[in-house]
Amino acid sequence: MFTWVNKEQGGRNKDGDMFQTVTEGLQSLYTKKLLPLEEAYFFHDFHSPALEEADFQSKPMVLLVGQYSTGKTTFIRYLLEQDFPGMRIGPEPTTDGFIAVMYGDNEGVVPGNALVVDPKKPFRKLNAFGNAFLNRFICSQMPNQVLQSISIIDTPGILSGEKQRISRGYDFSEVLRWFGERVDRIILLFDAHKLDISDEFSEAIKAFRGQDDKIRVVLNKADQVDTQQLMRVYGALMWSLGKVINTPEVVRVYLGSFWAKPLQNTDNRRLFEAEAQDLFRDIQALPRNAALRKLNDLIKRARLAKVHAYIISYLKKEMPSLFGKEKKKEELITHLPEIYQILQREHHISPGDFPNVNKMQEQLLHYDFGKFPSLKIKLIESVDKMLSNKISGLMTLIREEEGKMPPQMVTGGAFEGSQDGPFGHGYGEGISAGADTEDWIVSRDKPRYDEIFYTLMPINGKVTGVNAKKEMMNSRLPNTVLGKIWKLADCDKDGMLDDEEFALAQHLIKIKLEGFELPSELPPHLVPPAHRKNSTADILYNHQED
Repeated sequence: MFTWVNKEQGGRNKDGDMFQTVTEGLQSLYTKKLLPLEEAYFFHDFHSPALEEADFQSKPMVLLVGQYSTGKTTFIRYLLEQDFPGMRIGPEPTTDGFIAVMYGDNEGVVPGNALVVDPKKPFRKLNAFGNAFLNRFICSQMPNQVLQSISIIDTPGILSGEKQRISRGYDFSEVLRWFGERVDRIILLFDAHKLDISDEFSEAIKAFRGQDDKIRVVLNKADQVDTQQLMRVYGALMWSLGKVINTPEVVRVYLGSFWAKPLQNTDNRRLFEAEAQDLFRDIQALPRNAALRKLNDLIKRARLAKVHAYIISYLKKEMPSLFGKEKKKEELITHLPEIYQILQREHHISPGDFPNVNKMQEQLLHYDFGKFPSLKIKLIESVDKMLSNKISGLMTLIREEEGKMPPQMVTGGAFEGSQDGPFGHGYGEGISAGADTEDWIVSRDKPRYDEIFYTLMPINGKVTGVNAKKEMMNSRLPNTVLGKIWKLADCDKDGMLDDEEFALAQHLIKIKLEGFELPSELPPHLVPPAHRKNSTADILYNHQED
């Protein structure tokens, strides 16, 4: 268990804290160290509501965002492999609200107004968005193995046009920002036939500012275009994303067709399978990394809370005591960018830690600067101490606990059986080809390899390393790769290759040239018959040769 225990102090550290789990430790640090700073400087009014116990205890969440008819709801259906209550699928904008798909012993739907008063659900603070939002927010509960590890948030299809954005009745971007701060993964879905990013979609993506590490992009319905068109679609998508996601790194894009229907174009089947497995592995790892993600989010929140305290206290300090308060307030709001620069130099703060200046200026218009508190050094020092000592210790304990516990993975649904069996990705290909056959797969091409072998002037049935090197270098593979192939093929480690070992080396070169990876150890089915310990296999092979 996660414990900071000193036996001489009666099972508590020097601050009187004792954490049984990482989650408990995070919650305790937030409540005792960070929350007092947030409350003192109105952080919850400006940025994000206070965190509650359910925010720390909740399962990892995946948020799906995209324009209408990009396959968001179908994607959830694909992962769960069953319908969920409240699900509607169609080519028109069908999902008109937010649906939290979560685990429950019985199938059912919980309306939004009841959901935000449930202390066991991490949605209580959504009450601030009012009835216009809560009437379009439900929780769909069902017994499903996938949902035992993660929860999935379905969102309304994003439409184009200012009218659609206004007619929602609530601030759509602010709701997405609220979810973006709390979920573990944000998946943006695009349709191969609808790559345009509308104004509302652009605003929705910008709402995830600061959460770039959580974003993944899925180009869905990619089987509906051929290979040439897919290349153009992918390029156009990356160009469009570059205009709205302002990061130096290229966002990860997964190609595929995420529904349980036949592919319309099978040319890229292997590509789609590989991409799907990559995406599945990313989602499956969420439970294992959940504690680390919450720790990371708490650090980001603490840094923002510190910067916010500096801003509020500076505005308080600059206000006159008696006359000209309104004029000074307007002046300070106007010169807020310059104030940011002053605080950056004074407190050595990175520019990326500051909140959006335009939004901050709008919010400050509604406050009386004279009622702002002055800078309280003890609160700042308490948070600094938490970041420098407590968090680093907790991070170490996370890794220790991971080493003691079996890795947590998402199972069930589309994740079940996707790795094993003949339909697993890569089964019967590359290095695994021939694993389920009785004959040695290299023997199928061995006559051709033997012709090359005997041109290399073998001595006592073996070719030297010098002669084998000349032939192997014709493949133009790097020396590091050829060196690995030599180690795998030289089964008896005598520095020479007999006819079977040479054939094996040529087979491994062929595998690498086809784009497959080489193993660290030679699989049993590729061991040459003459070098196997099982005499039955040798007899079988020799019988087939005869």
